[in-house]
Amino acid sequence: MFATLSLRFCVFLFLAIAANGEFAKRYEEYLSFPANFVLGVATAAYQIEGAWNVSDKGESIWDRFSHYKDGRIFHNDTGDVATNSYYQYKDDVALVKKLGFTSYRFSVSWPRILPTGFANNVSQDGVNYYHNLIDELLANGIEPLLTLYHWDHPQVLEEAGGWLNSEMVDWFGDFARIVYKEYGAKVKRFIPINEPTSICINGYSTGIDAPGKKLHGIGEYLCIHNTIKAHARAYRIYEKEFKPKQQGEVGFMFSTFAFMPQDPNDVLAAEIAFEFNAGWTLHPIYSQNGDYPEIMKSIVAEKSRQQGYTKSRLPVFEPEWIEYIRGASDFLAVNHYTTRLVKLGESGIVPSHENDQSFVQLIDSSWETSASNWLKVVPQGFRYVLGQLASKYGNPPMYVTENGFSDTGLLNDFDRIKYYYEYLKEMLLAMYVDGVDVRGYYLWSLLDNFEWRRGYSEHFGIVSVDFNDLNKTRTLKDSAVWWQIVLADTKLVPAE
Repeated sequence: MFATLSLRFCVFLFLAIAANGEFAKRYEEYLSFPANFVLGVATAAYQIEGAWNVSDKGESIWDRFSHYKDGRIFHNDTGDVATNSYYQYKDDVALVKKLGFTSYRFSVSWPRILPTGFANNVSQDGVNYYHNLIDELLANGIEPLLTLYHWDHPQVLEEAGGWLNSEMVDWFGDFARIVYKEYGAKVKRFIPINEPTSICINGYSTGIDAPGKKLHGIGEYLCIHNTIKAHARAYRIYEKEFKPKQQGEVGFMFSTFAFMPQDPNDVLAAEIAFEFNAGWTLHPIYSQNGDYPEIMKSIVAEKSRQQGYTKSRLPVFEPEWIEYIRGASDFLAVNHYTTRLVKLGESGIVPSHENDQSFVQLIDSSWETSASNWLKVVPQGFRYVLGQLASKYGNPPMYVTENGFSDTGLLNDFDRIKYYYEYLKEMLLAMYVDGVDVRGYYLWSLLDNFEWRRGYSEHFGIVSVDFNDLNKTRTLKDSAVWWQIVLADTKLVPAE
């Protein structure tokens, strides 16, 4: 079905379902999760651990970035302590178990395991910390999902160019090999790199995130080129050296808005938006021919020519790399929060990935908002983008690895409950009605935490953390209680 499902049909299907908002409520079977469906919760090392200079841990790019204290992070906040999970991980695992989640997605800190960034110096303390965390999860019947890299690579590697340096491919491969060797007997599902496009656009083009480089039109493309290669290297290392014995899986993760055409008949704008965002990283891995999308290669080459460049700003994969990358994923990990409407037009700095796309992003004024100015509540977009992914890439096994809502720190967080209910309903419709192969869902996040450049001003957790308290006291929000009920019943219950 999905190999031939057209974008026009996706648009039609979305409109038909959106016209009947009570659809799922009238069909009880569409509110229950399938047997063996994974329901988990997610965190990331730098956002919760703290202990930034404990033992022999090296400095990360976010340690350096947050310590500038020049206003680039809200209130000059840092992740030095965060939620103190380095010391309170047992309490956090107990929370996961108490709420009833069956899986926990976390990341390991590259500089905690390799203090100098390189494989010749492995920290036994760092290795032991994650062994202890994984053992605690398994002892409580919780499946670990391990992300190798969630934005916090060693600062020493950034001094050598970071993701603009092709040597990062080998350095990351060395790191991945150590992680698999240490934890592969216990962990059966790995994600090498969290959200490559977020890293590359925010870190190497706009400079709003670490490492703060503003190389728009060049940096984001070089960065993606190397992160895709690094993912493939990590996948092939596991496939050749570890999978025969460990029998685990390695998946590719990306984050995307749903880009829905402002005019349902504007197929071109929706197609360009998809290919320049999801297709940018997924086409090399999941398409039949590999490589970047043809429409993307064509547009960037032409814009580069018009701007006076001697060649396209989009790098070229050598044939051997195209083959090496293609198929390098056992499952697709999808991070999704919100939606934009699109129409053809021009936007963004010249040159930049944003400007190259040749479309304009719009927000419907009727959409509800959150504490994050970028996060609008558009549940129907979730189903829409899941259908697109299934249609374009042969309906691969998918796990939703992040989805959530921000506020300013409420315990009575009804808007968050409503968000989860509506988004999960659309996901279940995508599964039951459209046949999308979603096998698990991880909400973001277990805890209020360090939200990157927004510091502690935006709260995504279902568990509140008192950051003014030395003990970082945890308190269940109403959304945590709602999740307890959902997990106990393995079905959605009304937000009310």
